[in-house]
Amino acid sequence: MALVADAGDVEALLQYAEEENLEATLVAEVTEEPRLVMVWRGKEIVNISREFLNTNGAHQETEVVVTPPEAQDNYFKNGSSFYDNKSDGSRTAESFSFRTKLLKVLSDLNSCSKKGLVEMFDSSIGTATVTMPYGGKYQTTPVQTMAAKLPSLKGECDTVTLMSYGFDPFLSSWSPYHGAVYAILSSVAKIVASGGDYKTIYFTFQEYFKRLGDDAKRWGEPLAALLGAYEAQLSLGLASIGGKDSMSGTFQDIDVPPTLVSFAVAITKASQVITGEIKEAGSHLIAVLAEKDEYDLPAYESIKASYEKIHELMNQGLVSAAYAPGAFGIAEAASKMAFGNKYGIAFQKELTEEELFAPAYGALLLEVKEEGLAALKTSELNFLYVGKVTADKAFTYKEAKVELEEAQSSWENSLEKVFPTSSGVTETLIDTGIYEEKKAIYYTKEKIAKPRVFIPVFPGTNCEYDSALAFEAAGATPDIVVFRNLTPGSIEESVDRFVKAVKEAQIIMFPGGFSAGDEPDGSGKFIATAFQNAKLKEAVDELLKKRDGLALGICNGFQAIIKLGLVPYGEITPQKEDSPTLTTNHIGRHVSKYVYTKVVSNKSPWLKKAELGGTYAIPTSHGEGRFVANQEWISKLFAAGQVATQYVDLSGNPAMSEEFNPNGSYYAIEGITSPDGRVLGKMTHSERKGKGVAVNITGNRDQYIFESGVEYFK
Repeated sequence: MALVADAGDVEALLQYAEEENLEATLVAEVTEEPRLVMVWRGKEIVNISREFLNTNGAHQETEVVVTPPEAQDNYFKNGSSFYDNKSDGSRTAESFSFRTKLLKVLSDLNSCSKKGLVEMFDSSIGTATVTMPYGGKYQTTPVQTMAAKLPSLKGECDTVTLMSYGFDPFLSSWSPYHGAVYAILSSVAKIVASGGDYKTIYFTFQEYFKRLGDDAKRWGEPLAALLGAYEAQLSLGLASIGGKDSMSGTFQDIDVPPTLVSFAVAITKASQVITGEIKEAGSHLIAVLAEKDEYDLPAYESIKASYEKIHELMNQGLVSAAYAPGAFGIAEAASKMAFGNKYGIAFQKELTEEELFAPAYGALLLEVKEEGLAALKTSELNFLYVGKVTADKAFTYKEAKVELEEAQSSWENSLEKVFPTSSGVTETLIDTGIYEEKKAIYYTKEKIAKPRVFIPVFPGTNCEYDSALAFEAAGATPDIVVFRNLTPGSIEESVDRFVKAVKEAQIIMFPGGFSAGDEPDGSGKFIATAFQNAKLKEAVDELLKKRDGLALGICNGFQAIIKLGLVPYGEITPQKEDSPTLTTNHIGRHVSKYVYTKVVSNKSPWLKKAELGGTYAIPTSHGEGRFVANQEWISKLFAAGQVATQYVDLSGNPAMSEEFNPNGSYYAIEGITSPDGRVLGKMTHSERKGKGVAVNITGNRDQYIFESGVEYFK
């Protein structure tokens, strides 16, 4: 404990400490001279002026001139949703019809779909993703906030991290001060729209400005932005806990816009997360506005009261969906909310086009039912009645009508050539039927209450923890064993450890990932090479043929076991010239999304608890998942009931288009088994399941694969 005392009291304190047998030492003396002096063993080692410390060692100063924004270019008065970009970088407002404005807004590069880019990144790894990047039945409503559960290797965790961002380069170019203010407010509004309590938010900022040199007006831009950010934090009662500054955004005569990006972080419970896709026809859309003063700055007290009230309504279950409008206003936000489940919106005729399209940072667009609307009417919230959700797939406003399909195409097409979502595969519905095994499925004679699962891990594997958690929840004991390959000795040691693990296990689970970075020339080869070792091959053969064991391979694991021959042959055997295999996705890139798969065979014990003919929404994440085989093999696999699962559309029909068949697999085949069904290989990640996971995706998530595998031994 450190104590500060007047000079006259020091002796008394030291005397008291001695009487009470307390250790006390005089550490420092405050002097009138503003210098820091440190003495060690009687020798002065530091003697620095206070002024030097105040500069952190480098005294710098410059003249700064803050230029007020031009009133005639007011970003809020002119609107932003129907600007034309000019060659000199300026934007000019044009007058268009509602229809033209809406299509122009949705196709703008700052608003359009980035789904083809987003799907390149694994968004479901870790079994903790609360909201997938695109939600709804059709996975076309983009989320505004990252929501992910805290990772836990044991049990379930309901605590969720929320993270959003805010920034508008055009607003910041008009006024760096307003740009920073509304970057912060926008990031806060997105957290509130996702079910978070704004009072729990902390910020971190990313700053990026043109090279400043000795130009006082250039220095004025970051100063104005920082003052705006400071004012917003003080007014909201929220603090920044970090940041990154980059002050050299100039190349020759090209400057970046004044940039201060606000990242807002908060925590909530998975059960309290609100998603953005409209849920039901007949519900109402309400816009709770963010009031502004005469300088177009936020009326903070009013906004904070609104956020508190909305959070309260959300906790009462009165808000079905929520979205935070931005530069393109209510019309853009409402359209994106509608895309996910393909609902229409009848916009209120009394609304002006300015109210529909003007920038609406800080506002919230809510979907509510009758009871929610009644609660809003009795509250003191300042809101607009935006319109009613309809089953008619169109957006209507006064006499104008825009078909949802046209609006969505406008939104999706802008970046389709750059980040494609389709490779032009023609949709073909396939009728291959259902295989129903009439004989009883064989179950092992050796009953084990808690079977052991061997999970081999190779460099690049990343699904071992998800897989272990799924098996543990199903009642098994997982054993994760890492294959070490730094030296020839460690490889030999790893083989021996793997052999021992196989002999002690009843199940082998080959997890997903990117073993050896999917090199050389195809994924899963490293794993397959290791298991072709004579000792390992013998141990696996004994497990499957003599001990009635099971094997499961998912994603990278499926790639490995098909190269090993475990599927479709049922044993480790060299691949033949005509053997089925997995190859690069037809679209030529990694695809991460949820897909619908149908159980089309009950021959495998792995599918014992799944519904035959049932459709399940399962995450997929791979770059090489296209199942290919010649017609003879295809016919043989279907006839033998070895085709376990297929990619299907929303009606349950096996489909070829990439919207439903993400890799272009022949006959929409997603998973196959060995002839006896005890080895299952599949591409989709059935292990990535859990309470509060992917809450913005519809459909049954649990195929009970792991429970079925454990039950086989009971």
